[in-house]
Amino acid sequence: MMVRAKDIMNLMEEEFPLYLAESWDNSGLQVGSGDKKVGRILIALDLDSFVLKQAVEQQVDMIITHHPLFFKSVKNINYASPLGKMIKTLVSADITVYAAHTNLDAAEQGLNQALAEKLGFVDIEPLYSASKEALFKLVVYVPATHLEEVRAAICTAGAGYIGKYADCTFRTQGTGTFRPGQDTNPFIGKTGELEEVDEFRLETVIYEQDLKKVLNSMHQAHPYEEVAYDLYRLENEGRVFSLGRKGCLVEKTSLQDYAFRVKELLGVKSLRVVGDLDSMVKNVAVISGSGASLMNQVIGQNIDLLVTGDLKYHEAKDAEAAGLKVIDAGHQGTEALVVPLLVDYLTTKLTSQNLLVELTPCISPECIKDIF
Repeated sequence: MMVRAKDIMNLMEEEFPLYLAESWDNSGLQVGSGDKKVGRILIALDLDSFVLKQAVEQQVDMIITHHPLFFKSVKNINYASPLGKMIKTLVSADITVYAAHTNLDAAEQGLNQALAEKLGFVDIEPLYSASKEALFKLVVYVPATHLEEVRAAICTAGAGYIGKYADCTFRTQGTGTFRPGQDTNPFIGKTGELEEVDEFRLETVIYEQDLKKVLNSMHQAHPYEEVAYDLYRLENEGRVFSLGRKGCLVEKTSLQDYAFRVKELLGVKSLRVVGDLDSMVKNVAVISGSGASLMNQVIGQNIDLLVTGDLKYHEAKDAEAAGLKVIDAGHQGTEALVVPLLVDYLTTKLTSQNLLVELTPCISPECIKDIF
């Protein structure tokens, strides 16, 4: 089966929907066309000269990055500039570029969730309520003969999740009536004659991001030419999303011991620490990348320690004054995990759909080097 860039983008947005991205962000298609045929994809943290060289040499069709190629408006494309030269190379090589940035950071199974699990957090929760997903109630009327088929189809597509429970539905039996009109092809009944059918009212809940997929699956599984269904937006709170995660360690440990553990788990050569190395930590938070800008979301939450990157001097002083310990493992150090995360995610998705696409991870060398 031919795979196009838009198919890959749809797979990405199933788990990392673009509406989760921050307003200042530029996640999504960066260069190229969704109609581009894709057989080989390079996955990287950034699109830099190192990654682009690998992409051209390996003749890839698509590059997926965490950081967008464009953050600000481009007023001209000067081939003599680094960005202009890169754009020219991408267009000449017919490579499509796609970025998943803060939407991937905030997603339920995104980068910060993976980081929290990697760093040994338990009882993991969103760090704060940055956004809440809308929740909908689906009611569909199904003939008794196809009840289980429709129920299985909508639940497989993502409906029926309440907390940690799956396949949550409710049904009541009744009698449906209808009169097929001219130019109809009814599954049951005859044109112009009133029909009564043994039907079930099947109810479930759907998260907003799964609406389209669930409704498509419902229509495919339902035997009727015209499916009778209702969709209600609920006041109930849906899933909460944020750019960070919080949790706790299995047992209290000293800041120094945990700092060494973070260094080893993330595979970084060095890190920086704010706080008394002999003090104990239990309640922890993590924000990938330049997370210190969200420090106010951490302070006041009974959190002992924040793991993040790109900590500035005045941010360190603010943390110290608030009694918050910080481990700065670097921007790349807290985000390099995104590459294997996306490789694993897309491999699973592609395999489940029997789609043949080659995925290649690519991590650029550190641009800032420790030489002492």
